[in-house]
Amino acid sequence: MAAQKDGAPLWERLERPAPTPRQTLSPQRIATTAVAVADAEGLDAITMRRLATELGVAPMAAYRYVSGKDELLELMVDHVYAELELPPATAGWRETLRAIAVRTRELMLHHLWLGQLPPSAMLALTPNRTAVSECSLRAMTGEGLDPDTAMAMATTVSSFIHGMTGSEIAMRQVMAGQGWSDEQQVYTSLAPQLTYLLGTGRYPSFSRYIHEGRCKNDPGWQFETGLEYVLDGIAARISAS
Repeated sequence: MAAQKDGAPLWERLERPAPTPRQTLSPQRIATTAVAVADAEGLDAITMRRLATELGVAPMAAYRYVSGKDELLELMVDHVYAELELPPATAGWRETLRAIAVRTRELMLHHLWLGQLPPSAMLALTPNRTAVSECSLRAMTGEGLDPDTAMAMATTVSSFIHGMTGSEIAMRQVMAGQGWSDEQQVYTSLAPQLTYLLGTGRYPSFSRYIHEGRCKNDPGWQFETGLEYVLDGIAARISAS
């Protein structure tokens, strides 16, 4: 993650007093503007020059706050994660992890570009994103888990969220790219390949799912069901510890 000339990380710099009493820019305004562009056009539309144009400022003005696109993405991620309402501290571990999972999926589907982040932004530590991890780990305090096990469990839930929702976002992007409004159109486009593969007789279990599955077009059901299986596994491990 990039930093300005003094070597301090983004979040330390932003907590310092403003350098001048009157400014047309602020981290909040920069993030709000960049998020609006990404929501409408995707991450490819985000450049420092485009940002300056949308803000109506000189091309170099935003560099007072962020050193480039990597830090701009960090600012955007933190901005939207502020929308995620965290469960109260009194909630149990399962209620907490489940609420975070469901709300994170909703957040990602509202801001589809969250599923397109480059590795540097995926790994970025921001205040609001770190607060989510803190909430998850705090909820598991008192379950007799060592810190490594608690983090492994929280990370497993997080990986499930991003894996399942990332696939859902990919489906939406394929549909948007083709101008399709219905998932059935995606399956229709895959029909020739699917017909051939199933016709070989080598995939009987997958064939049964295709012919008998009733929730193929219900990503919400798939997410909720898979999440319960993950949480059941964590509950079993906690009970056995």
